[in-house]
Amino acid sequence: MLLSPNAMGRGLRYGLTATTALIAVFLLLPILFIVLLSFGSSQWLVFPPPGWTLKWYGQFFSNAQWMDSALVSLKVAMLTTLCALAIGLPSAFALVRGKFPGRELLYALFTLPMIVPLVIIAVAVYALFLKLGYTGTLFAFVVSHVIVALPFTIISIINSLKLFDQSIEDAAVICGATHLQAIVKVTFPAIRPGLVSGGLFAFLVSWDEVVLSVMMASPGLQTLPVKMWTTLRQDLTPVIAVASTLLIALSLLVMIIAAIARRRAEAKG
Repeated sequence: MLLSPNAMGRGLRYGLTATTALIAVFLLLPILFIVLLSFGSSQWLVFPPPGWTLKWYGQFFSNAQWMDSALVSLKVAMLTTLCALAIGLPSAFALVRGKFPGRELLYALFTLPMIVPLVIIAVAVYALFLKLGYTGTLFAFVVSHVIVALPFTIISIINSLKLFDQSIEDAAVICGATHLQAIVKVTFPAIRPGLVSGGLFAFLVSWDEVVLSVMMASPGLQTLPVKMWTTLRQDLTPVIAVASTLLIALSLLVMIIAAIARRRAEAKG
């Protein structure tokens, strides 16, 4: 039996609470510092800020290079999400319901990018696209991001498919629906939480990706993390803190959407 909080002694319970709080503070303080620095009046990254201002946000949104990089990041993340779902959905069905030899090996290949160091994948993809002449293109960004985002999408969909009772789909077929109609009208709605989670994971992986993006970037096409990286090497201005805050804000928004979707799915279930 698992040890519940009520079964713990008072000292152990307080100690566990204090330890959890310290870990949370340790993880959240850097994020809080970045957000506060984005409102600081100093032209350098100084903490605590001597004053407060919104001028750095004005500089960020009025700078064409920063805005272009943000739009490129958003475009790449959305395309990566669509491609990851388009590939991940049939792949998950094949891995869960398929009875072909080598299925376990195929699953291992799909999840390999989660194990292999990212820099190795980046170098290999860069060498390939350099030979093909596709470096510095939107196509190279999307393909490279799909490689690392696809495992998260496939795993999310596979988990939903394994929890789904396939006999419900079979009952729809017995009642007169075609197999495709049963999948579209019965199975897809049931595994929607997995689809949403897989898509959100793919979006976040692409939105925050740096290593692959640095390899694929060109002077005329770079994502927001790449723009932040190149700016960090030249000047430490609070505009970088603004870009970091916006990255955090969008990631947090995606997580909130995922939590809401999960609760609605559980309520309907």
